[in-house]
Amino acid sequence: DYAYIMVTLGKFLAFIRLWVECMIVRPCTVAIVALTFSIYAVKYFFPECEPPDDAVRILAAVCICILAFVNCWDVSWATAVQDIFTYAKLLALFIIIATGIVQLSRGKTENFNWDDTETDFTRIALSFYSGLFAYNGWNYLNFVIEELQDPVRNLPRAIAISIILVTVVYVLTNVAFYTTLTVPEVLGSEAVAVTFAKVLYGPMAFMIPVFVAMSTFGGVNGILLTSSRLFYAGACQGQMPEILSMIQVNKMTPAPAVLSVAALSLVYLTSSNIFALINYTGFATWVSIGLAVFCIPWLRWKHPEWDRPIKVHLFFPVIYIIATIFITVVPMISTPVETGIGIGIIATGIPVYFIFIAWRNKPVFIKKIICGVTVCLQKLFVVVTPPSKSN
Repeated sequence: DYAYIMVTLGKFLAFIRLWVECMIVRPCTVAIVALTFSIYAVKYFFPECEPPDDAVRILAAVCICILAFVNCWDVSWATAVQDIFTYAKLLALFIIIATGIVQLSRGKTENFNWDDTETDFTRIALSFYSGLFAYNGWNYLNFVIEELQDPVRNLPRAIAISIILVTVVYVLTNVAFYTTLTVPEVLGSEAVAVTFAKVLYGPMAFMIPVFVAMSTFGGVNGILLTSSRLFYAGACQGQMPEILSMIQVNKMTPAPAVLSVAALSLVYLTSSNIFALINYTGFATWVSIGLAVFCIPWLRWKHPEWDRPIKVHLFFPVIYIIATIFITVVPMISTPVETGIGIGIIATGIPVYFIFIAWRNKPVFIKKIICGVTVCLQKLFVVVTPPSKSN
């Protein structure tokens, strides 16, 4: 989507998209997933009350710091963590889904009704941020297209298979929850899987929060693992500090990029309100991705002669654009404060662009300062420009 905006709408909006992703979406997502991990990790020790807010945030910070170290130390460690904790995630989900199937076979369908259904149109629109957050990341597959064999054939297949699989698994998981829990119980629980396990699994209930905590731990690792590619792409285009495109000399890891994401994530941990963080992330994400999808019909109209190895029917981008307008404009009415904060954070990229990117003829002393800071950080992190980029 960054490349689409760069080609279609120019460097300024492409930078704003990059700024939103690097300064809001990625670190905020890390903070959300880390908070979820810590809530599930400590919930077992506070079964009858809410865990202390400070304890939750400190544990989330520890999670981020440990995984930042792992990603800076050795890529093989990071990939091993990702593999192991992905299996834990799937195992937990399959256990819950299997339990739900058993419950349905027993006729446990009393919670599937329209009682207490939300009728406020604006609140329904806002709820899409939380629902769609679970599916956020489908476009990250494009980040590895350079390493993908036969991308014209395999990329659409990978996206289609992953989206369908995740949709089926998540829907069945929610169905399983409602075979046992009522709507107020689901809405009132900080850790729904823990509440679900307590009701059905007896002394083995501790397994589910353990598996979910492992799942979210792996989720934080995955975001840190992939974020460096975005920083690298921006730095190669001259739209991010050059230091973020560099790798550690001995470990060959993108340490500056990983540490930048981790540091920003720790800043977002100053708020432990997961839903507020999701609203900030959701607004910024869907505005920027909607803008990228808008580029598809625009380029189809302006440049019909361009070769398009992967081509979709215009029906899909048009529907996506309409949905994006719905889930970004309507919530402005119900949560103007959160939306205003999201817009404000996005707008912080405007002066950054004009001062550091658009302003080419900087005074010599400013260039020396920037160069000096870059060299100082290089020495601090012991990093260099990758050979492929320097050549």
